[in-house]
Amino acid sequence: MKVKEVMTANPKACTLTGSLAEAAALMWENDCGILPVLAEGGKVVGLVTDRDICMAGVLRGRQLANIAVKDTISGEVFVCRRDDDVRTALKTMKENKVRRLPVVEADGSLSGVLSLNDIVLKAEEAKKKELSYEDIVSTYKSICEHRLPIRTAQAVGV
Repeated sequence: MKVKEVMTANPKACTLTGSLAEAAALMWENDCGILPVLAEGGKVVGLVTDRDICMAGVLRGRQLANIAVKDTISGEVFVCRRDDDVRTALKTMKENKVRRLPVVEADGSLSGVLSLNDIVLKAEEAKKKELSYEDIVSTYKSICEHRLPIRTAQAVGV
């Protein structure tokens, strides 16, 4: 199964110079938790998530309208291509512990977004095309592993 068969085409995106408030509004209006971030010319240069927005607002103590998207994104973005096999995309997700990948063209421009949700929702169809539930579940398990030790309320003095 190819990425193009399950990806979300024509996803919403934001720019480096947009504010986090604008990005949050776009996510709310389009029921999504991530936006690809585009540089001039439409090249994908990062991602911003609803969690990134929330944490930036809290940790910086500023209104979201006063924080630019470029001040929140990391410089590393993992991508896939439309004609990639879904298993290749799952491997990228698993290795990098990400739930979503921008789908880019050869020039780096945005073509779509592939999410673990997209894959799970098509799992039955994917199973018929030799993508196993094990492929999907092992990727999800890897992503869900905690990166940092969980601190209990007792350990932090609450």
